[in-house]
Amino acid sequence: MADDLTHVQDFFTPRAANWDSRFPDDGPAYAAAVDDLGLRPGGSVLDAGCGTGRALPALRSAVGPTGTVLGAELTPAMLDAALRAGRGASGALLLADAGRLPLRAGALDAVFAAGLISHLPHPARGLSELARVVRPGGRLALFHPIGRAALAARHGRDLSDDDLRAEQRLAPLLADAGWRLDTYTDEDSRFLALAVRTG
Repeated sequence: MADDLTHVQDFFTPRAANWDSRFPDDGPAYAAAVDDLGLRPGGSVLDAGCGTGRALPALRSAVGPTGTVLGAELTPAMLDAALRAGRGASGALLLADAGRLPLRAGALDAVFAAGLISHLPHPARGLSELARVVRPGGRLALFHPIGRAALAARHGRDLSDDDLRAEQRLAPLLADAGWRLDTYTDEDSRFLALAVRTG
């Protein structure tokens, strides 16, 4: 497990300083996905694998000043970039593995996760851990600012039904982890799977 986590850190550490500049136009897509999550003022939400914290301002806006916003990230360099960008003002930043969160069961109303699932060493366990910290009826947003086909093309590979984010793979994976897939959108302009925490 430690080797899996080191692999993730090794991938993101050299990219952290320039991460935001590589994707400067993603802000509106993040804000729209947060809107679709349906957060309410005073709610509590985790950005799991928050990276440089690009979703944190939108999450803070959604839950307002009385809400709780947490950002959990495994790679210290990404958290440093979030702090340099001033995003620590939008929520508390935690150096933590999304697969082993330092949160009590049922503590949250929702989890937002941008690009996380493809970086989870053990996706089923990771999604179960996200379910553990969300109350029954709470929500999960698995988001990416471009769809699966566009992302595959960006990386010079073919789109595969073996992709964890393919609906026919994702729905049972979520169900086994304590989630019910509610809506699924996979367009060139965004990927967004919204799920509800089952009882």
